[in-house]
Amino acid sequence: MWVMKSPMAIESSSSVSPTTPLIMNMTPCEMLTHLASSNAVVIFSSTDCCFSTVAKNLLFSLGVGPTVIELDHHDAGSSIHAALCQLCGETRQPLPAVFVGGKYYGGVQTLLADHINGKLIPLLKDAGALWL
Repeated sequence: MWVMKSPMAIESSSSVSPTTPLIMNMTPCEMLTHLASSNAVVIFSSTDCCFSTVAKNLLFSLGVGPTVIELDHHDAGSSIHAALCQLCGETRQPLPAVFVGGKYYGGVQTLLADHINGKLIPLLKDAGALWL
């Protein structure tokens, strides 16, 4: 699991090429787009959110290693959260916000419903998050 705690954590990550603009110079919306498009599964989360914990535990139990951004530990967490609300079309807290294959997937309800219906694992395979 990769947990982003500050903008510098992304900048030093091996998933960011030298030609990628510095994360610190990105707007929160640009940062969301960059992270979602460069990782198979991304979860924007809060450490004290029980729904976020359920989403992370489900993905880990399936063998997925999502990129986890803990907004309550991030310097720009409130700005990223506001961008998530705008991007996801939510007026309430959209946590956890799960992105699969570069696209907004949904929250814990979508994740659990698709897992129960057998749709989650094929989706994760298509996104490159699972190989089995």
